[in-house]
Amino acid sequence: MAAVDLTPRQPRKAYGGEGGAYYEWSPADLPMLGVASIGGAKLSLSAGGLALPSYSDSAKVAYVLQGKGTCGIVLPEASKEKVLAVKEGDALALPFGVVTWWHNLPEATTELVVLFMGDTSKGHKTGQFTNFQLTGANGIFTGFSTEFVGRAWDLAQEDAAKLVSTQPASGIVKLKAGQKLPEPLAGDRDGMVLNCLEAPLDVDIKNGGRVVVLNTQNLPLVKEVGLGADLVRIDAHSMCSPGFSCDSAYQVTYIVRGSGRVQVVGTDGKRVLETRVEGGNLFIVPRFFVVSKIADASGMEWFSIITTPNPIFSHLAGRTSVWKAISPEVLEASFNTTPEMEKLFRSKRLDSEIFFAPN
Repeated sequence: MAAVDLTPRQPRKAYGGEGGAYYEWSPADLPMLGVASIGGAKLSLSAGGLALPSYSDSAKVAYVLQGKGTCGIVLPEASKEKVLAVKEGDALALPFGVVTWWHNLPEATTELVVLFMGDTSKGHKTGQFTNFQLTGANGIFTGFSTEFVGRAWDLAQEDAAKLVSTQPASGIVKLKAGQKLPEPLAGDRDGMVLNCLEAPLDVDIKNGGRVVVLNTQNLPLVKEVGLGADLVRIDAHSMCSPGFSCDSAYQVTYIVRGSGRVQVVGTDGKRVLETRVEGGNLFIVPRFFVVSKIADASGMEWFSIITTPNPIFSHLAGRTSVWKAISPEVLEASFNTTPEMEKLFRSKRLDSEIFFAPN
């Protein structure tokens, strides 16, 4: 693979108004999006903000970064929408063809911020989502003639014209005082959402870090979306073992909060990235490349999608390290070292999993 710039990037604002804004990463800024056929975007709604109903050309995972609010989801061929209460830590799998709207409560004291990451391989633009607005200034029905709109909805032409032209804002609006939206139904969360901050931990290492993995077991819709995901939180100065995805998947990582250092090693043993990452950064690790991270004093939290519903990782250090499985004689010969050195190498990290607390 030719050298691609792997530098982590912040998103750019695409559109917005007083109800909030929509930000996206573009392959022009982050070339790996195009290579991996991945899209990334972020929705930020102020109090009373409503992201109008839309659908997308890509299957996605949504992750609530901050705040709480309401999300409406209409699954293909469903006769009724699901209305979900959403809050920080919620992950949702959004298959092709779902129509969604998002709302931040009028009394909210914080913005509702939602991250979207997904697969654009079937989309219009590689590495970028194309969203189709159902309503608003650039809604689908603004493109049809009043004759077609009138026929579709059985309206007189002047009523059709009025209906389509009463939608001044595009994408995001702010509700008028007193305007009400449907109340969420508790049962609508079932099978639709996994809260990564409350779910059982898949990995928990004292002073090291914690992981929750999103897969077909705990969120069956992940299978339809074709993506797995995980939320990783590592403590101050802790290290995430060097590892690689061993099923040719890409790993797309958004830094939720905190900061730290990242190194990525690619073909021919060349270090292809060494940088600091901080909250708001998105970066992508090419297939089979080895990545490792060390947190600063603030610790670090990241949400990743992996381009397979049930990802498998190989680690090169720690108890489950590939090296631990290779016979001592082969290691000795491979590293061209003494039996003593090989024993020392093998005797370390016998119980540490994939996170190493600072010594």
